[in-house]
Amino acid sequence: MSNSVQIVPFTTPYRDQVIELILHIQQAEFGVAITAADQPDLAEIPNFYQQRDGNFWIALDGSDHVVGTIALLDIGNHQVALRKMFVNDAWRGKDKGVAQRLLDTLLAWARDHNVRTILLGTTSKYLAAHRFYEKNGFEEVARETLPEAFPIMAVDSKFYRRQL
Repeated sequence: MSNSVQIVPFTTPYRDQVIELILHIQQAEFGVAITAADQPDLAEIPNFYQQRDGNFWIALDGSDHVVGTIALLDIGNHQVALRKMFVNDAWRGKDKGVAQRLLDTLLAWARDHNVRTILLGTTSKYLAAHRFYEKNGFEEVARETLPEAFPIMAVDSKFYRRQL
């Protein structure tokens, strides 16, 4: 299944699909009370994420549908924030490999751009995500240890760091 999935940098024609995927996962699956208006970055992905050492990738199935997303936001000082990691429920799981391929793409980009630290915040509800990040070398850190430039979202309650 994952062989038919292609990981590519975001382009504007996919914006509506990206927003639809992310909102569905946040609202319908996890009951997070968040709207597109609460996430203005999604309407401005090239200007928000695809700058300096940041980028935004999408996973496309064989029919050109967005089935996953992942982003890096450059926060300066060779540090980035991992954001917007979402995979359609039908494409989740180790056997499908979509989440791993998205993360591997992000890690390769970060190494190529001399990023030293990747940080992320997540909600306590995303238990499978916590296991996934930990399996991939991210260590939980206290909120107080995050750099001032790190954008803490209202729903974030767990934070992770990975050194490269």
